[in-house]
Amino acid sequence: MTAHPERAQIQLANVLSAVGNPLRLCIVRVLADGCEHTCGSIVDGVPKSNLTHHYRVLRDAGIIWQRVSGRETLQSLRREDLDARFPGLLDSLLAAARSEAGEPAPAKARTNPENAVIT
Repeated sequence: MTAHPERAQIQLANVLSAVGNPLRLCIVRVLADGCEHTCGSIVDGVPKSNLTHHYRVLRDAGIIWQRVSGRETLQSLRREDLDARFPGLLDSLLAAARSEAGEPAPAKARTNPENAVIT
């Protein structure tokens, strides 16, 4: 496995190119839950060789972390790094992907004038 790019090395063009593929955007949507996932648990019906390619593109673009745990490779989203490099980009991409899929936006907490959270 090649090294992950450092935060400062993550380039916008590479991120946008990587998520321009519908399967890779689907992978990012699944990983947005904040958990680590094994390679085979993210999408069904895609050959392992194809998934390996898509995970490599996402890793090389700086979108995901990959780590080996025993016989499995675990994937997770580099949300902190992406948010630091491109504030709001990931949330915008995920919202657009949900909208295109016809899914409702997640409920957001509202605030009152005294900045107390209202649920």
